[in-house]
Amino acid sequence: MAEAIVSIVVERLAGFIAEQIQNEVNLVRGVDKELKSLSRDLNTVRNVLDDAEKKGCKDKIVKDWLKRLEDASYEMDDVLDEWNYSILKFQIEQSFHHDVAAAADAVVHKKTVWSFIPSSCVCFKKVVIRHDIALKIKEVKARLDLILREKDRFGFVTSQPIDPSRESWRVQSTSLIDLEEVCGRELERESMGSKLVGEGGNGEELGIHVTSIVGEGGLGKTTLAKLAYNDTRVEKHFELRIWICVSDPFNEVEIAKGIVASVKKLDNPPNTNQLETLLQSLKETISGKKFLLVLDDVWTEDDTKWEPLKNSLTCGGAGSKVLVTTRNQRVAIMMGTVRNEIHNLGHLSDKDCWLLLRRVALSVMDEEECVKFQSVEWENVLLSEIWQLEEAEVELFPHLLLSYNELSPALKRCFSYCAIFPKDSDINVESLISKWVALGYVGSNGSSVGDWKLRGMEYFDKLAMRSLFQDFKICFFKKPWYFKKGVSGNDIQWFKMHDIVHDFAQFLRKGGEMREEMTNKTTCQTCKPLSVYHVKEYRSLSWSRKSQPRLCDCLTSMRLLELRGCNLRSIPKEIEKLIHLRRDSREIGNLIHLKHLDLESNGVLKELPESLCDLRELESLNISSCYSLSRLPEGIHRLINLKHLDNTLTHSLKQFPQGLGQLTSLSTMRGFYGGRHCSKFGLLKNLNRLSGSLELVIKLSGDDSVVEDAREAELRKKIHLRKLEIMFSISTKDCEEMKEGVWTDIIDVLEPHPNLQNLEICNYYGLRLSRMDRVAPQPSKIYSPQRF
Repeated sequence: MAEAIVSIVVERLAGFIAEQIQNEVNLVRGVDKELKSLSRDLNTVRNVLDDAEKKGCKDKIVKDWLKRLEDASYEMDDVLDEWNYSILKFQIEQSFHHDVAAAADAVVHKKTVWSFIPSSCVCFKKVVIRHDIALKIKEVKARLDLILREKDRFGFVTSQPIDPSRESWRVQSTSLIDLEEVCGRELERESMGSKLVGEGGNGEELGIHVTSIVGEGGLGKTTLAKLAYNDTRVEKHFELRIWICVSDPFNEVEIAKGIVASVKKLDNPPNTNQLETLLQSLKETISGKKFLLVLDDVWTEDDTKWEPLKNSLTCGGAGSKVLVTTRNQRVAIMMGTVRNEIHNLGHLSDKDCWLLLRRVALSVMDEEECVKFQSVEWENVLLSEIWQLEEAEVELFPHLLLSYNELSPALKRCFSYCAIFPKDSDINVESLISKWVALGYVGSNGSSVGDWKLRGMEYFDKLAMRSLFQDFKICFFKKPWYFKKGVSGNDIQWFKMHDIVHDFAQFLRKGGEMREEMTNKTTCQTCKPLSVYHVKEYRSLSWSRKSQPRLCDCLTSMRLLELRGCNLRSIPKEIEKLIHLRRDSREIGNLIHLKHLDLESNGVLKELPESLCDLRELESLNISSCYSLSRLPEGIHRLINLKHLDNTLTHSLKQFPQGLGQLTSLSTMRGFYGGRHCSKFGLLKNLNRLSGSLELVIKLSGDDSVVEDAREAELRKKIHLRKLEIMFSISTKDCEEMKEGVWTDIIDVLEPHPNLQNLEICNYYGLRLSRMDRVAPQPSKIYSPQRF
């Protein structure tokens, strides 16, 4: 995990340094050299962290060093957040004082007098902020310097580009198998054997037919491949059978050597590393012969490495086949496996698992002892303290560690974060991605609208393809937030993690400290130990109806706060206290780091406090299904980083503060009420980053006053909107008084951008759409009471 946070801090340091130079905004003078030096040092240590984390699995001293490096890196991440917060606060204050000075100048015509005092105040605060943050940067850097100097005594190896000629460090598999030792897989064995001796299918159009076995590490992919390889039907069907353990890296030279040596039954492989020579020899060796080639444990997604081998294999006889085992479905697809030839390997049944356990661990027991163990002792084994030993956990997870080590630092963080969810729980994909975004796991989301959604979904895909997620549930309607295609063309909305995979994710996160955090008493008498642990390790805290919020200022560095369905009537006072700046010291309140606040399904919550607007880093606010919420804070314009405002089903919120129109970073807002006794459409004028779906509810009063107001929305400039729902609300009396032309005028001024993909108009009493007809996507849905 240290590799992940160090990479994030290195990227943030580089970004901060570049931004300060570009924008000439520097609230922290005197630490430029320290930051550049720290960036260089962290970049250097990042090159050895791959080796360090592998050694840390078995060496407690290395593991402790990694944990200290991780903690110090998190501290630096917090300081960078505070620095960024100070810049935003300074810019807002500077803008406010500029406005005050301009207003005063307009009244008394003495600009120099009225602008002097605010500027002095701002400059004074600026000096204080510089001093405080500079001290913190120097303190954390000093601590990191000590940690980084220790690395040399461990003899870590610098990560180098993979040398294709080096031997794979993984254990080589063979085709040999003792059938007496195999438990289960009878149906899969029969099915795979039938596939291999059956007709080729679509793959033969490319000259080679590929079948793939896909599943998580340790599930039995290689065993199933061995069973199929040694099936008597397969032995009789193919003239040649070749077994190659590929592993990682994918070395096409060694694979070609292995095929030639296997077919020619050579004691030593060909003595050349020239790929062209080897491929020509391979073609001559298999030419015209029907073969089965098993490529076991393939990892690469690089088709350029597979292409030369695939082209050479087409010289084999008709009906030749390749059987691949891999953890990654993308690998199977890259190698040319059609979907109906991908075999996703399931888990063993409980019966087969028990047979395997008896054979491996209970072989010395007789039948009576085994029955007693099954009924009584098994629970004691599950509760045994042996599972708390790191050695036991490491032995349990070797196959998962292989998959984990192949992930990028960002994917490692995304995967291990999933340990925060309870075992066997359904995890919502969209909610998970929003959490990854709030915690900065998917990188910056400010470059272009919608990038974070696509990147987050890409990360989810990569983890799912590696068999780290399972039990996918399909949503039968397309969500505008993400686009995850299932085999049936629908969207995956929920998934689960296998218990062992969940244990592994938790093992990665806890660093040996979770049980200590959970069992030892904390110095805080207010917060639960689990809450302290979650904030420290995941920067997240969640409550539901089952547990009322209890927290105090010991919970620092929180990025994500989830108060779903807590039946809140107002924001808890404890949270309000954390939001406020501490007036009696130079320390800043704990929640300044908060990026995601989730208040969904608090049906009796009526309003949000003004103090909420002190959360300058807040990027996401979820108030969906807050049925009683009728107003937002007037100072909402101060939330200049707010990008996502989810107000789905919060129909009581009909009037937004004027400051909403200043939130130009806003890219998600689900609903907006305009017209009679509602917000002015002009609030939408500058919100040109709005994306995804938007529902407009227009309350009409029977006259044409709403037309000019609706024109101010300038929907044609909302180029990122993909779905627009327009719903009219009007009384029968007002509808009778409304002129026909007004309906058409309203629709005309609400003309969307041609990029729109879906349009729905409800309760429309006009006879035509006029200009909207030219830009409305097909199909569109128009619901008009006059038409029924």
